[in-house]
Amino acid sequence: MTIQVLQPAGWPRPKGYANGMVAEGRQVFVAGQIGWDEQQQFPATLAEQVRQTLTNIVAVLNEADARPEHLVRLTWYVTSRDEYYAELAQIGQAYREVLGRHFPVMAVVQVVALMEAQAKVEIEATAVVPYVR
Repeated sequence: MTIQVLQPAGWPRPKGYANGMVAEGRQVFVAGQIGWDEQQQFPATLAEQVRQTLTNIVAVLNEADARPEHLVRLTWYVTSRDEYYAELAQIGQAYREVLGRHFPVMAVVQVVALMEAQAKVEIEATAVVPYVR
């Protein structure tokens, strides 16, 4: 395995993310993706936009022969902390359905707005694909 989760002794295990990771391989950087589809249409709720955003990230990863389990970092930008917490169960379900039970290093930041007026979330991603030996 070329990705190792870093969990300091005595620290409580975080839920839904890792404190740190060490990875070796080919790096893939995914620009901030938002929750629109191929026709640039947005679903109504934050959770639905998260699902589409993660689906868009997976599509970009596929172009590099990368998969969700290669993700080592996600940075989320959301326009409403309150909406994020109100829809957390649905967001978690969408996450697991698209990315599985792989939880990389993450940060979630509330921002005033995103460049696309209808966007409620934008996520940047970094993946490390193992070298073929």
